[in-house]
Amino acid sequence: MATINELICLSNMENLNAVFINDGMPQTERLIKLNQVAIQQMKVLEESENRKYLK
Repeated sequence: MATINELICLSNMENLNAVFINDGMPQTERLIKLNQVAIQQMKVLEESENRKYLK
């Protein structure tokens, strides 16, 4: 089972991959870039989940 954050990240990766393919980016370069973006997005999503918001 995937968390909501993982599903959001996966959806973003699918969209970015389509853009990179359309731009003609080679597969190896795409994989490196997608990995970097996924790591960054998961960090941001996890941090925002752990923040306490003022009411």
